[in-house]
Amino acid sequence: MSVRRLIAVIALAAAASLGVSACTATGSGATSRCEVSGCTVTFDRGVNAQISVLGVDTELTSVEGNLVTLTVAGQQVTVPVGQTGSAEGLDLTVQEVTQDKVVVQLATGL
Repeated sequence: MSVRRLIAVIALAAAASLGVSACTATGSGATSRCEVSGCTVTFDRGVNAQISVLGVDTELTSVEGNLVTLTVAGQQVTVPVGQTGSAEGLDLTVQEVTQDKVVVQLATGL
């Protein structure tokens, strides 16, 4: 298990044990909403959209048709809309792609 993933798991577990129901964060052209099950990230299209989620830097690299390419901790992964891929120990599910935004669920698999 990578150090980043371990830190993310510990932070998520601590939040759950303290009764924290959700938290939000913002990045350059992106926002996230995290709960015990994981984080939902909304990336703005047409900008350099990036955010740090669960201790991992995540960037929207490109969208071509129904394929979304993300860079997660330096690793590129392409995921079709409605499908799940993985990178850096995270499960990445592309939930929605519109002209203005891309919505991705990131989960640790716990």
